[in-house]
Amino acid sequence: MNFPENVKYTKEHEWIRLEGDVAYVGITDYAQSQLGDIVFVDIQAEGETLAADEVFGTIEVVKTISDLFLPVGGEILEQNEALADQPELVNKDPYGEGWLIKMKPDADADFDSLLDAAAYKALIND
Repeated sequence: MNFPENVKYTKEHEWIRLEGDVAYVGITDYAQSQLGDIVFVDIQAEGETLAADEVFGTIEVVKTISDLFLPVGGEILEQNEALADQPELVNKDPYGEGWLIKMKPDADADFDSLLDAAAYKALIND
């Protein structure tokens, strides 16, 4: 299981990585392994501004559909277009090519409320 140190994690198994004033968001390695083979990613929130913990899309696997929750508030700038043809990228590389969205976090986005790698690892090993 992969736990990169350069991202923050949520209890709902999303991650966020800040690069300048833009953040990448995806699901964790643990989440993709629990879900199984991802067959479709549906993100309808592009161009919208949402609050932390709001649903920004869904991930579909063979047996279920799971909501995706925004780690911090902000504007959804773009979705990963590669996932339209290759949703399995989320399974293969959840922290790299399998990112879900790029967003511009609110100025007051609370990154300190999110989990670091050690805290997230402890959460899923409980």
